[in-house]
Amino acid sequence: MKLVLFGATGMVGSRIATEASARGHQVLAVSRSGQSPVPGVTATAADAADAAKVADLARGADAVASACVPPRDGSDPRGPFLALNEGLVAGVRAAGVGRLLVVGGAGGLEVAPGQALSDQPGFPEAYLPEALAHRDALAYYRTLDDPDWTYISPAAEIAPGKRTGRFRVGGDAFMTDDQGRSFVSAEDYAVAFVDELEQHAHPRTRMSVAY
Repeated sequence: MKLVLFGATGMVGSRIATEASARGHQVLAVSRSGQSPVPGVTATAADAADAAKVADLARGADAVASACVPPRDGSDPRGPFLALNEGLVAGVRAAGVGRLLVVGGAGGLEVAPGQALSDQPGFPEAYLPEALAHRDALAYYRTLDDPDWTYISPAAEIAPGKRTGRFRVGGDAFMTDDQGRSFVSAEDYAVAFVDELEQHAHPRTRMSVAY
């Protein structure tokens, strides 16, 4: 498949690029810097909020993916991040690409029906703006019928680690292991992400990944 991946140089994006390329997919890695996250992967510079540029890069692709994160410059990230996702969707539509996969956040996962993790007492204040920005993005995607989107939430903790290929895939519910920890390596998250690219098992919904 031909995949156009925005946010390709970040911790998660670079691992998605690595996993997809290793499986033989053609990856165009897009970031603000234009650097390639993986040797041999074609890279270019662009802003995912620029719908016209997204359309130019996405034409002819089988899918577009976003590993973009909310701004972390101290300002309120909710408006800019929603605008980025709106620009991305507009560009994907203009390009005629049918599928969009999005790296989501964990804060909107439900600890009980209708009760989001980020609304619970003790949720880290430093991460709340980013969590709310991701929740806004998911709410936006849930209004869309086109393109065919999948929003993929990681566990509460995601960090560089090992690629084991062993993890659980869920939906809206917040998942923890037997010790009460919610964790997944960025490498295994990327495995689940590329699995979804290939299998298209969660159209127009959120899926989640954790050990």
